[in-house]
Amino acid sequence: MKNSKSLLRQSHFLGTKIRNLRKRNNLTLEDLSARCIKVSAEEAPSVSYLSMIERGKRVPSEEMLTVIATVFQKDAHWFLDDEPEPQDITPAKGNHGGISGMALEPSFLFSSEVLQIAIPEMLSQTGTTGRQFAHLLIRAHQEHHQNHFPDLERAAESVGHKRMPLHVDDLVEIAENVGLIVKWFDRASEDIVDDQGEQSKRVISSFFEPPKTVYLNEQLKKQQTRLKYDLAVHIGHCVLHNNDGMKSVMVAGRNQSYGLHEDHSQQHSAATLDSQDILHAWRDFECSFFAGALLCPKVPFRQLLDRRGYEINVSEYLAVSESVVMRRMTAVSPYPHWHYFDAYAPGKLKAVYRGNGIPLPWGNMRLVNDPCQHWSVFRMINASSTGTEAQISILNQGDIPKIYCCESIKVEDLAGNHHVLCTGIDLNPALDAQGHDSVAIATELKFACMKNGGETAIPNKIKKILLSVAQILNIAWIERGINNEARLICSRGIQCPREPKCYASDICQQNVFDVQQIQAQIIQSLNN
Repeated sequence: MKNSKSLLRQSHFLGTKIRNLRKRNNLTLEDLSARCIKVSAEEAPSVSYLSMIERGKRVPSEEMLTVIATVFQKDAHWFLDDEPEPQDITPAKGNHGGISGMALEPSFLFSSEVLQIAIPEMLSQTGTTGRQFAHLLIRAHQEHHQNHFPDLERAAESVGHKRMPLHVDDLVEIAENVGLIVKWFDRASEDIVDDQGEQSKRVISSFFEPPKTVYLNEQLKKQQTRLKYDLAVHIGHCVLHNNDGMKSVMVAGRNQSYGLHEDHSQQHSAATLDSQDILHAWRDFECSFFAGALLCPKVPFRQLLDRRGYEINVSEYLAVSESVVMRRMTAVSPYPHWHYFDAYAPGKLKAVYRGNGIPLPWGNMRLVNDPCQHWSVFRMINASSTGTEAQISILNQGDIPKIYCCESIKVEDLAGNHHVLCTGIDLNPALDAQGHDSVAIATELKFACMKNGGETAIPNKIKKILLSVAQILNIAWIERGINNEARLICSRGIQCPREPKCYASDICQQNVFDVQQIQAQIIQSLNN
């Protein structure tokens, strides 16, 4: 490293490089300062000092620059004038929304008038209920906004005052302060058979009765984390909707999307799109998001995750469920490319969030018989192991291979059903942010897996790059995933990328009626 006088003469672009790296990694000044403190509390810059460094008002000491360089996994010399900044380190500008859609042409077919006529018939033909359709709309809205709902965050902070952790007594006090009366009932879980013939258990955990009474099941006393969540949801209903009663019964069990309602839409024809279905589903989502924001307020929870490397076990410190922690990660992290799955055996998704656009591990939200067995969320359903498990996966999105890392854990709901929670990120944007060619790296890792039957130890060259990215993102379970074998995964069926394929797809492909191929053959024969 150069002496201090040399550093001063070579620091003209230092502030710009730090700012660009910070923005490229979606970090605030507070985030970067906190990351530096983890490296060295003595040499870490304060938020105000970082701001002055970025504006060229101050030059960091050699020791401070070394700390900043460590956070971004760069050599300290890289920040000086004689090391040019690659163009691909410059922060991308433009739309910061979530999953991009597709242009719908001709546009007149997608007018509100035509859709209002077509949607009920579409639901009737597909067997989709009005409630299921509502959840699809909500999920699309959630993914478009990358799980950011600042109005709901502010509403939760207005009653919780950003306190963390909140105890049951705190939530009971908040409930009383907003005018709720709490009463208890006792009802055990019941065995049910769903519409796919699968047996499971279901239990009513709580419900609201206008004008201001919340009924809680005595079973919740055995599971304090769920008790806190239910209370937080009902507080949300009171704060957001003034106890108007448009609130679904809260039920624990595998059939409940968002775990918040009894799917009464099955009581009438799927062709009937009841506007109340959509309203109830949206209210349930709002109250659920509010509950997470109340139990894990954004700023202190983000700081806690940063200190603990985004470990799932922060749920034990806060005395909240792993589900709340994993969902809130997707909402508070500065890195936007997250996904979350909640899966019940044998192949049923209860909740989904895909801010990174990852395909579903099986085709839809219903039960299917042939999901890809190599997704972490599906492998753990029948596994006897406890604790969390990290996995690096390679999945084609269209023709582009993507590298994902996830952390999964098996838990038990209030009714006694086992299910698997999985949260993960798309690593390609993080690789690109550091100037790497993510597609080339993913392609190399994909072929390495294919040569080894679908899974392989990650080559040292790629491992080193991924470890660097993991440290920049400050997510500890990425490092654990890198030390495990990487696995090829697919949506299902004939898309399987493994050699040999997991599915008997060759026979299916022999009989595919490929219109474009036939068209090309006709033109070729006529030209000859």
